Amino acid sequence: MTQVAVVTGASSGIGKACALALLAEGWQVALVGRRADALQATIAQAGAHAAHALAVPTDVSKDEEVAQLFDTVVQHFGRVDLLFNNAGISLPYTLPGDMSAQTWRQAVDVNLNGAFYCLSHAFKHMQAQLPQGGRIINNGSISAHVPRPGSIAYTATKHAISGLTRAANLDGRALNIAVGQIDIGNVASDMTERMAKGVHQADGSIKPEARMDMSAVVETFMTMARLPLSANILFTTVMATQMPYVGRG
Repeated sequence: MTQVAVVTGASSGIGKACALALLAEGWQVALVGRRADALQATIAQAGAHAAHALAVPTDVSKDEEVAQLFDTVVQHFGRVDLLFNNAGISLPYTLPGDMSAQTWRQAVDVNLNGAFYCLSHAFKHMQAQLPQGGRIINNGSISAHVPRPGSIAYTATKHAISGLTRAANLDGRALNIAVGQIDIGNVASDMTERMAKGVHQADGSIKPEARMDMSAVVETFMTMARLPLSANILFTTVMATQMPYVGRG
């Protein structure tokens, strides 16, 4: 039976690369993002596998849109076997006293609330479908463990993702739903160009940081996605070998 995946944040970066990898391996994939044109551009890169892709423009910070997303996927493909909970936003360096409530809420709405909405609706369908179950992979980030300077909103939401992963993994046991988390360090993409130029360090300096190739992330993600539901990678970290992490801060 062909498996069905939902990938959020699929129009660029990590989500795009992982969605294309799933398509290349024979999955049926719903690509989720806010911009329909960007999602279609990603699908166009899938070549012969594009016929197994579905673009579903969605703002994950709105529960009603996420509910419609999963209803659309089930109507189109019949079930949901995998959710890659990847959509998120990062913010510029901001000290806690300089961050507005609006900016804080924006980070929480997308990075945490959006991740919960997607996980919740995936659970709803996975526990009801036959055969029952599925897999959810949350994108946690290195910031789920250690903060960067000036990143209080991003770090708080990513720490919360770890709690989401643990609680959902526990609740999914009886339902054959495996929940895991991939924590990703600096990967070469448009979003991390500033890392190569120099970012704030804990000692007050600004230094460039090493980045890894996107293929390292895709290979790690696909290892998690390929597992049978009888096995689960609960947490894994993939990062550039020279990236400051252990001892960061």
